[in-house]
Amino acid sequence: MFLKYIRKSTLKSCIHEKILLSSAISLSILCPSNVISQPLINPNFNEINKYSNKSFITKAVEKTGSSVVTIDTQRLVKKRKLPRNSQLFLDPYFERFFGLNLPYDNQPKIEQSQGSGFIFADGLIMTNSHVVNGSDKVIIGLTNGKKYKGKLIGQDFFTDIAVLKIEGKGPWPKAKLGDSSKIRVGDWAIAVGNPFGLENTVTLGIVSNLKRNVTQLGIYDKKLELIQTDAAINPGNSGGPLLNSNGDVIGINTLIRSGPGAGLSFAIPINKAKEIAAQLIKNGKVIHPMIGISLIDESKFEIKNNSVKVGYVVPNSPAEKSGIMVNDIIIKVGNKDIEKASDVISEISKNGIKKRINILLKRRNKFIRLEVIPTDITNLGNK
Repeated sequence: MFLKYIRKSTLKSCIHEKILLSSAISLSILCPSNVISQPLINPNFNEINKYSNKSFITKAVEKTGSSVVTIDTQRLVKKRKLPRNSQLFLDPYFERFFGLNLPYDNQPKIEQSQGSGFIFADGLIMTNSHVVNGSDKVIIGLTNGKKYKGKLIGQDFFTDIAVLKIEGKGPWPKAKLGDSSKIRVGDWAIAVGNPFGLENTVTLGIVSNLKRNVTQLGIYDKKLELIQTDAAINPGNSGGPLLNSNGDVIGINTLIRSGPGAGLSFAIPINKAKEIAAQLIKNGKVIHPMIGISLIDESKFEIKNNSVKVGYVVPNSPAEKSGIMVNDIIIKVGNKDIEKASDVISEISKNGIKKRINILLKRRNKFIRLEVIPTDITNLGNK
């Protein structure tokens, strides 16, 4: 009897629980609670999450991208294939009379090219000298689609830096310049530019090497130590900024290597570019102290010793006049012990022009001390 009572009570309890559960489900359908009716994801949280999901590349480009400009240049090119005494084709009267047309290569034509740059101060743009060299007309294109005339403030062929001014009213978006002395091999490198006219194209790589001397690349008419990167720099990227992971400019894209070793790209360190740009703004030109020698770095692995040898002496240069000869080993310049060619260049640059500097040489087994007066590179070879 007691067992039957328990079974009945359990059955009633189960029926009661089912009724309560059914009621709860019905109630939740008919009268949904405020918690269930709210979106599962908070809109504000979504915004925060969306920002936090941005890559450092996106953030860097958003910070600096608007300051990157397209530089369109035009120059008038006159070509002449015919001899100067061919008056028939040079005289417009004869051309009309005989129904002749001048050969295409003999007619003046406008040559157009394109590069990149970036605004670094109010209305001032930094780019490569080779982007604007010889141009008769410069047009600056901003990322908002507006175009302005550009005026050349100054250019320095030897470091491949040029400064332009936008002929218009700001305010202008400006890039933040970083400190290239703080970058290390393996750091992220973001190249931004307008290759083939495609605005704000971004490529990513790392800093592959620092202080890469251009003479190692077979370039002897520049005075540069470059940042090497594997970030792709395509035609039209020249003059655009190389950014670090924070979006600060650490270099100016300047060279690419084609053929064997393709995929190597190079940029001018921004600290050097700032120094050159300041001189161009102030004086319109840059002084490069030189004594007129080419240098060769030599390494002797068996004794773990480096030496710097004179490879060539420019005729009539300060070096030749002081008695420096080919194959001399440079031991000391001023108070600096010389370990590599860049040490010599640095000390002579610091000394300036028209001031004597002491140079200690080793010639065969003899040490020789000489005094040299550096001159500006534009004076080398002049009598």
